[in-house]
Amino acid sequence: MRTTVGIIGAGPAGLLLARLLHNAGIDSVVLESRDRAYVERRQRAGILEQGTVDVLRAAGAAERMDREGLRHDGIELRFDRRRHRVDFPALTGGRSVTVYAQTEVCKDLIALQLKEGGPLLFEAEALAVEGAGTDRPRVRFRHGGTDGAEDVLECDYVVGCDGFWGVARRAVPAALSRTFERTYPFAWLGILADVAPSHDELVYARHDRGFALLSMRSPSVSRLYLQVPEGTDAEAWSDEEIWAELERRFETDDDWRLERGPITQKSVTPMRSYVHEPMRHGRLFLAGDAAHIVPPTGAKGLNLAVGDVVTFARALTHRRDTGSDELLDAYSATCLRRVWQAERFSYDMTTLLHRAPDATPFDDRLQVARLDRIASSRAAETDLAEAYTGFPIGRAEGTARQ
Repeated sequence: MRTTVGIIGAGPAGLLLARLLHNAGIDSVVLESRDRAYVERRQRAGILEQGTVDVLRAAGAAERMDREGLRHDGIELRFDRRRHRVDFPALTGGRSVTVYAQTEVCKDLIALQLKEGGPLLFEAEALAVEGAGTDRPRVRFRHGGTDGAEDVLECDYVVGCDGFWGVARRAVPAALSRTFERTYPFAWLGILADVAPSHDELVYARHDRGFALLSMRSPSVSRLYLQVPEGTDAEAWSDEEIWAELERRFETDDDWRLERGPITQKSVTPMRSYVHEPMRHGRLFLAGDAAHIVPPTGAKGLNLAVGDVVTFARALTHRRDTGSDELLDAYSATCLRRVWQAERFSYDMTTLLHRAPDATPFDDRLQVARLDRIASSRAAETDLAEAYTGFPIGRAEGTARQ
């Protein structure tokens, strides 16, 4: 089997890249180790930056998102029983974010790929990327589950969208790799609940007992999180304990109330920051979680992956149209400028809102002072709003200015 671009992984990054390449008239093959049902039900992030929304619309993949997604023009910060709303459009020249689950993005892109695009092979496990440093890289894979036959996909380019545990990053020689990592001594206990969200925008709460987040999946399904110690077993928390703790952490001095409902899912998400440099070796390009991970506080993971594949698609289209490798050669540096800004913002949001296990009263007062600064300074508030709604894709500078 042969193609121009071999894409490993049918998450949102790999699927969107296939769509972008199809629209540009460049052929590709997508290899996904799981079956379609698994890909379409795995729960992941659900906040789309303005740039991600724009990309999906331009790619012809936004019809259902525009109909069912929830546009949000701000977030609310809570601390010391106070509430402060950050108005995104007023601070960013009109930008906003959209709540639309990653599972739904994948469903939309899968449907488009199967209807219009190139081959999308489910249960096709990539075993190795070979010849990444040559002009004829190959992906060795097994199709049809553990009992399936091995095959080879010959490519001009390989893009690894196969996550942290995938094979793509392992094809970068260790001597050329640098990794940067930080783990956090806490995690998120997340729930899905069949109850309408208690607020129409996301609420980020800093509390002496730990962080809490009020989010949503739809007008009738709430998504909520609690900061818990790392290694926590989700089933160790009863439903009553979860709701009671959420109520404590969201408490305010007004009459706001948290609505309860049946909890349908519990899970624990570890918190870490990770970057692999470079994001390119020869004709192998890394994208999304294969190259970088952010704590979920800043809602950046999916959006960073979108930036990576847009940058690659633009660079490959430029090469086809001009014969120049300039943008392909700049891929890693271009992506990493945006990645490190997102890492910085995610770290800032995490340390701003979470209480470390060894926090002192001094640390607590500093957090409140930082939140007070955001609530009282338009400049500080604008910096948060610009970063939250999204850094520019494929631009040289590392700011969020348009």
